[in-house]
Amino acid sequence: MVSPQSPSKLSAPIELARVRRLFACPAQIAGANFLRREIASRMHERLGLVKITPQRVLDAGCGAGADLALLHGDYPAAQIVGIDAAPEMAAAAKTPGAKSLLSRLLPAKAGIDVLAGDFAVLPFGPNSIDLVWSNLALHWHPQPDRVFAEWRRVLRVDGLLMFSNFGPDTLRELRAAFAEVDGEPHVLPFVDMHDFGDQLVEAGFSTPVMDMEVIKVTYDTVDALLADVRALGGNPLATRRRGLLGRAGGARLRAALERGRGADGKLALTFEVIYGHAFRPAPRVTAAGEAIVRFQPRR
Repeated sequence: MVSPQSPSKLSAPIELARVRRLFACPAQIAGANFLRREIASRMHERLGLVKITPQRVLDAGCGAGADLALLHGDYPAAQIVGIDAAPEMAAAAKTPGAKSLLSRLLPAKAGIDVLAGDFAVLPFGPNSIDLVWSNLALHWHPQPDRVFAEWRRVLRVDGLLMFSNFGPDTLRELRAAFAEVDGEPHVLPFVDMHDFGDQLVEAGFSTPVMDMEVIKVTYDTVDALLADVRALGGNPLATRRRGLLGRAGGARLRAALERGRGADGKLALTFEVIYGHAFRPAPRVTAAGEAIVRFQPRR
């Protein structure tokens, strides 16, 4: 695991405590679950192309646990572990079939376990996870390079990381509308796909594969659009505006959004969705820095 003193890249000045507060009420974010489920489905299609038989699977940023059941269906003989930074979300994920993870040394067993915690500081030993899955969670952490390093630490050799997150073009309509109101940051500056690829390599992953697609969601009203934005998690930036926009600011925001109606009369929100997967390779050097040379006998 990367030490707290190690240099790290800041994706954005995100307050992790605020992230936990924004996700403290599962019912308030349920309105955007349609998008989370759609992206999980597309991730699942990609996972189906990789032939693995994991013994332990980690869902990093499991939310209310919808993906836990999906992964358990794929790997019924594996232990599926979900972790979420918001205790309330982790509690919601503890379905009747899920158990609390009481020990960080718990041996792998079939079933579902759930715990609350930071997925950048995992309570697992090195080489203990076969598959790390993370759906729309990475962009809520200010230091994704440290997250990648931690995920690599817990993965076994040849273990697979598969994740999704939003890219920089996400919510561009909302960002443009807020720019007409004030100069404050109201939308996360999401990390570019190529930067994530570089961070994966720097963290020690091999053959990272990154791809991206754009999903457009349309709305009839500004209220419906803003409700989904809030349900997606809101604004956790430390540099965010303090206090409400006020009546005049809110009116300017709504007017700016209304001007964005398309020819079909609909309001649109853009979501740039980044998908990534990579494997943990076998080490090339020992802990002492000595090179490892492998000999493959001839058949």
